[in-house]
Amino acid sequence: MPPLTAVTITPARRVRGRLCVPGDKSISHRYALFAALAEGSSTLSHFAPGADCRSTLACLRRLGVDIREEPAGRITLLGRGLHQLSSPSAPLDAGNSGTTMRLLAGILAGQPFSTTLTGDASLSRRPMRRVIEPLEQMGARVESHGGRPPLTVHGTALHGIAHRPEVPSAQVKSAVLLAGLHAEGTTTVVEPAATRDHTERALVAFGGAVHVDGSTVSVAGGQRLVAHSLSVPGDFSSAAFWLVAAAAHPGSRIEIEDVGLNPTRTALLDVLRRFGARVTVERTEAGEDSGGEPRGTIIVEGDRTGSLAIAPEEVPGLIDELPAVAALAAQGGEVTVRGAAELRVKESDRIAVLVSGFRALGIDADERTDGFTIRGTASPRGGVADARGDHRMAMAFAVAALAAAQPSTIEGADAVVISYPDFFETLERLVAPLDELGAP
Repeated sequence: MPPLTAVTITPARRVRGRLCVPGDKSISHRYALFAALAEGSSTLSHFAPGADCRSTLACLRRLGVDIREEPAGRITLLGRGLHQLSSPSAPLDAGNSGTTMRLLAGILAGQPFSTTLTGDASLSRRPMRRVIEPLEQMGARVESHGGRPPLTVHGTALHGIAHRPEVPSAQVKSAVLLAGLHAEGTTTVVEPAATRDHTERALVAFGGAVHVDGSTVSVAGGQRLVAHSLSVPGDFSSAAFWLVAAAAHPGSRIEIEDVGLNPTRTALLDVLRRFGARVTVERTEAGEDSGGEPRGTIIVEGDRTGSLAIAPEEVPGLIDELPAVAALAAQGGEVTVRGAAELRVKESDRIAVLVSGFRALGIDADERTDGFTIRGTASPRGGVADARGDHRMAMAFAVAALAAAQPSTIEGADAVVISYPDFFETLERLVAPLDELGAP
């Protein structure tokens, strides 16, 4: 069945249910890349099903990596080792995935050949200069269109550097560290603020060594990586939309099992508590296949709606969850975000698209250069919101539309295939229409 380009969201007073979410997208990318660089056969279970991670697998196949896919998100990759990828016969297509393009650029910088990385129209508008500059400092040459894709990476013998990015970015950090594995000497990244550490944990899981001292992360070049079998935890950023839906609707209760609880990703939980929700976290014991990634169950119960102000220093730990955070305000709350100009260079200009979509749903929203303010009402009128090809916008609008007085339409809903193909089917299971719930 082809994906729906528009869906209708029926108003609901509350959401309830227990579920698992797809495998973590950020971790799946990294496990696949490290498995390709390791020696031996790695098996990854609960691999993310979305189009972004499929782009990474497709690119790795073009680079000579043997990949076998099995049912239920299980894949096996036969690693080739450092410096052993094959020169592709045509450009590598990263699709809509900035993670694929940036992290692969780091790996390709240390290969003995040249490769062109392309993407779709959205990805081709996204800035890549923050990755290009450190890779060129390490000795590679990268051609681009004014700092944007397509990128042609001319690989070479690299040397380690100490890089201080001006803007916190886990993707930039990861690209530099992956290049550092192929470089002579030590490569160091000094972050202006902590970002997600999935790359560091994955490197250790595949037998590598990484030194972390506060905001400074270092890797030595030439390390031998070994294959490993790993299970990917549920994607916290996907879970965020259900957690927000519960927090925004008093009387709701959502329980999400086997979801990632990496402390660099879970700042949203404290945000939900500040908003007025009851949040319970139950951690599970880590197994040999955990890759050092904590996981467990999260329960959120909606109690009351409140107001939130997200400060600039909080943004790096919430960057993927901010569209969901905005939806907290749909049913009478208020959310203000500052210091999030980075949202303008994601899959869409997420500040402009979010404000426009919320206004279309009858929710008061103000746009600023580096953020937004959303002021909800007890029952917004509903309407038609356009996700503009952005998967997180589609999911944020859907959650916000639950609070509306009448059915709403989300255009561009098929964008959820990027990270959460079954999002709308899951939504139908978790909500009950107003007329089925009776009086509040």
